[in-house]
Amino acid sequence: MRFALLNYRFWILTLAAVLACGLTFSLGQWQLRRAAQKEALQTAIEEQKGQLALDNGALLATKNVASLTHRPAVLQGTWRSAHTVYLDNRPMGGKSGFWVMTPLALAGGQQSILVQRGWVPRDFTDRSRLPEVATPAGVVTVKGRMAPPPSKLYEMGEMGSGRIRQNLDVSAFSAEIGAPLLAASLLQTDPASEGLLRDWPIATSGVDKHYGYAFQWFSLSALFLGLFVWFQLILPRRKKRLSQPS
Repeated sequence: MRFALLNYRFWILTLAAVLACGLTFSLGQWQLRRAAQKEALQTAIEEQKGQLALDNGALLATKNVASLTHRPAVLQGTWRSAHTVYLDNRPMGGKSGFWVMTPLALAGGQQSILVQRGWVPRDFTDRSRLPEVATPAGVVTVKGRMAPPPSKLYEMGEMGSGRIRQNLDVSAFSAEIGAPLLAASLLQTDPASEGLLRDWPIATSGVDKHYGYAFQWFSLSALFLGLFVWFQLILPRRKKRLSQPS
């Protein structure tokens, strides 16, 4: 009876060890696959950055502007300053403030593009007070890189319609201002000017994080295997050998 109980316990522990090792090993492999995907994405980003800068003609001739993400661009047009929007709760350099968004009416076409012009700090004594941002009149040249529309933050209720907003939907904003906007934005990379900072974060794949997680999962898998081998195979045999009369 005791032998059967011990044998039953051994197979239960064996099954648990196999499941634990298999699960952690699979999670480690999944992290390696994620790392490979991120490396491919980073390679694609670097290839986009290395291409020639887009001008107005090349941008307007592209049907799928989303495919241009991360590509450099030098665009000409006039600011639609009356439609400047300040996106709230957008930090830069660890400080809270606004991203300043202004549509740029592209020269040589009927369309505009939303430009993420830069960052300004907010006035914490008067949260409705907007900082001064200079917006040149006439035709301007804006240097930057193509980007998706600004990321959306969680907000309660519907999007606002004032100058200060939490989020900005490009299609809805296009209808609001009565001007066609491209389904993309330009992240302006000119040196700090017009009261705006442009210390944008560098796009990285975060591949090191996945390799770190993979190492942790594989280490845990090896730990489970080592504990099973020691406590269920090696230690019982050592005890049995020591208990035998010499």
